[in-house]
Order: sequence, then C-alpha cells, then structure tokens
Amino acid sequence: MQAPSGHAPSFDAEKIIADRARAIDASGIRRVFDLAAKMANPINLSIGQPDFDVPEAIKLKAINAIRQGKNRYTPSQGIAELIGPISRGVTEATGWPEPAVMILSGTSAGLMLAMFACLNPGDEVIFLDPYFVMYKHLPRLIGAVPVSVSSYPDFRLDAKAVEAAITPRTRMVIICSPNNPTGTTYTAAELESLAAVVKRHSLLLISDEIYDAFCYQPHVSIAPMLPEQCILLKGYSKTYAMTGWRLGYAAGPKAIIEQMIKLQQYTFVCAPSPAQYAAIDLLHSSAVDMTGHIDEYRRRRDMMVDGIKDLYHVGDPRGAFYIFAQAPGGLTGTELVQRAMAKNLMLIPGSVFSDRDTHFRISYAAAQDHIRQGIAILRELAQQAGA
Repeated sequence: MQAPSGHAPSFDAEKIIADRARAIDASGIRRVFDLAAKMANPINLSIGQPDFDVPEAIKLKAINAIRQGKNRYTPSQGIAELIGPISRGVTEATGWPEPAVMILSGTSAGLMLAMFACLNPGDEVIFLDPYFVMYKHLPRLIGAVPVSVSSYPDFRLDAKAVEAAITPRTRMVIICSPNNPTGTTYTAAELESLAAVVKRHSLLLISDEIYDAFCYQPHVSIAPMLPEQCILLKGYSKTYAMTGWRLGYAAGPKAIIEQMIKLQQYTFVCAPSPAQYAAIDLLHSSAVDMTGHIDEYRRRRDMMVDGIKDLYHVGDPRGAFYIFAQAPGGLTGTELVQRAMAKNLMLIPGSVFSDRDTHFRISYAAAQDHIRQGIAILRELAQQAGA
C-alpha cells in the first residue's frame, strides 16, 4: 500500500549512513571470530590478549575503589594520584623534563585523540606495513590519508623507506615496538635513524608501546630521541591482562596533550574511574610482579618458532606475543587460514594487517597444549602445500 500523496517517503536507514563509515571495512579479526563461533572447542591461536587473568592484587584494588564510592566521573585528564607517578616515570625513562600526561580509555583512544588533534583532511600519516588495523582506518575517519611503507620481507624499520614516502602533506609517523602483528622489536640504531628523519622533516611521531613489557630483550624506545616531537602511548591492558578495563596513558608536548584532553571531554569523557584507582599501585608495588608470565611467554614463543621455522618463514619475533608467518607453497594467507580453520585451528589472515595477503598471524598467548596442537596442524598444512 502506497503512502498517501504529500506524505514523506518511508525512512531508509541505509541511505543515511555516512561516507566515512562506508569507507571502513569491518575488522577482519571480527569476521574470523564470527566464523569461530560455529567451531566446537577451537584451538585458538588468534586472540590478541593474554590468557592469564588480572592479578588478584589489582582486582582487590578495583573492588575496594568501587566499595569506597570511586565510581563517578574523574577529570578528563585523569586523577592526579595516577598522573603524578606516571609523569615521574616518563621523565625517568625518557629524560623529558616536564611531560604532559593524560589517562586514556586504552591506548586505542590515544591514537584516535592524537589524530583528531593533529590531522586535517588531506594530511598524510605514515606507518609500516604490516600494521595494527587502526593505523590505516582511523585517519580515514578524519579525512586524512593513510600511507603504508612496506617492511617486507624481514619487518625491519628502514628509515630511508619512510623518508622516501614523505610528501609536503605528511604530518605524522606511527611506529609500534614491539610490533603487532609481527613481533618485531626495533633496534636503537633503527630508531635513531628514524628520529633523524622525523626531525629533518618536522613531523610528529606516535610511539605505540603497549607491548613494552612483552619484550624478550631490553626494550628500546624512540621517545628519548624525540623530546619535542613524540606522543608516547603506553597502557596496562596487555601487561596485566586488563584488556576489558580500557586503561592507558599518553605523554608528550603540552600543546598537543591539552588538545587531546579537550577532545576527550566530548568523546570518552574520562577513563574508567575504578580502573584508574586500581592502577595507582601498579607503578610501585612488588605485589604485581609479572616476571613469571613474561618468562612463560618467552618459552611459548620459542616453542612455536622452533616448531615451525623449518617449514615457514617467521621473521625474528622478539616481543609482543605474535608471529607473522608466510603461507607456504604459494598459498595466500587467507587460504592458509581457511585450511587451518577446517582443522579447528583459529589464526588471523595477514591481509587484516597488510596490503598483502601472503602471511598470517599466530598468537602464542595460549596454553602450551594448544600451541603443540597448533604446531602439528601447521606442519601438516605446510607439507600438504608442498613446502
């Protein structure tokens, strides 16, 4: 039955969706999880979060904060009791004399706020390929232009390749070390070369260091090399298995952090209050020593690498809890993952993190028996592919 003449047409929700939303694909990780929902007890080597639980001491701090009524909004920049020790820690680690600091709803919020504060439509953002998915899609929300620079085949940081991608529209460079999805950690020499490029072209650099605790050698940060041109992003989600608590922080030049705080007022408002109070003691409490977990993840890394390196090219993963392996026998990463899922093994295709579809990501944040089962399946798949 048609609407009477002169009446408004029926509403079509599809027609009102903005171009910026249409320009972004749903996360490939989400698609894998949707498929996995149909699998019975999968061997899960896909998830990007620790498999241990939040330490009991931290849980108790959060519970106590809730019971003490610390459940209301905090200042947008975060509580002073947490900002103070973080600021002192940043100074100790970087040499920055007076870093501006804000508490974030996870480091992902820091990426978004920094981009919204510093990028105009048409500005360009450089990052290495493979990349964390947000590096490519967040600039598009603003109308900025993501520019990926290949780090294949060994996933090293080549400052010359980054410099070759710089144009008059370039405003920002993003790096992540230890890296998601490759597990690569950058050397001091690589970071010094990149810092020289950033200084030479007067760019802002975002250093995403969410995996700094999962570094199986001394962690090296670029932040001390760029005291005026760096936004340092760190967080608690990975180190303490607090991924659902959404808590991190940004440090950097006061002018930029102030703009990020202003934008947080109109987006995230503030980081979760009980989580902020629970985090205060993380900075100086021996009750939350994570050394045992980090050592266990090193053993799992060694188990996975040693189990497949004769059949797969796996790079040199020295941090985070990922391996970015090349699919064997001419298979694409997607094809390898499809074959793995047919055998009840969950992985993430490399095309989620890259402009190429030649690799796949393994997460060894899983029990050792699952890692052993995953190794057996991956070896079988490589042999079937003629590797």
